[in-house]
Amino acid sequence: MTQNTGHRGCDFLNEKIVLPFPPQDVAEMRTEMDVYARFMRHLRSVPSSREEIRILSSIQFVADMMVLSDALVAKMLVDLGLRAPRMAFPETYLEHADQALMRGVHEIGSANESLRDLKLHWDRIGEDRLAAFRRVYPALTEGLFTSV
Repeated sequence: MTQNTGHRGCDFLNEKIVLPFPPQDVAEMRTEMDVYARFMRHLRSVPSSREEIRILSSIQFVADMMVLSDALVAKMLVDLGLRAPRMAFPETYLEHADQALMRGVHEIGSANESLRDLKLHWDRIGEDRLAAFRRVYPALTEGLFTSV
């Protein structure tokens, strides 16, 4: 795991996980600073040896503590520089990311710069490039949820 230095264009080719860095303008970005501080504090205390699980658990913890959605907390951390495998992000954020990445750069709802950087990171570490198309949606059949 590497702490992100904040320099665009840094290559962490051998690193699967790059931790975020604190926001530059703390006065205007109080919520982001709170999310960052709680995330980094909780990340150290999660009792798991798998870094992806620790990140996911920390995102969910911060979202619960601050009464925010998991996807919003994940988006804030990605905007602050978090780069990790897909497994480390909540499903709701992955749905948003997949839909945004399918749009053109100038379309409404397209991916911002940090999300495009995250996609490049996923490509570098060997994540499935077609994961957005391999979603399993539950379907109601005879009163039971089954996948189609």
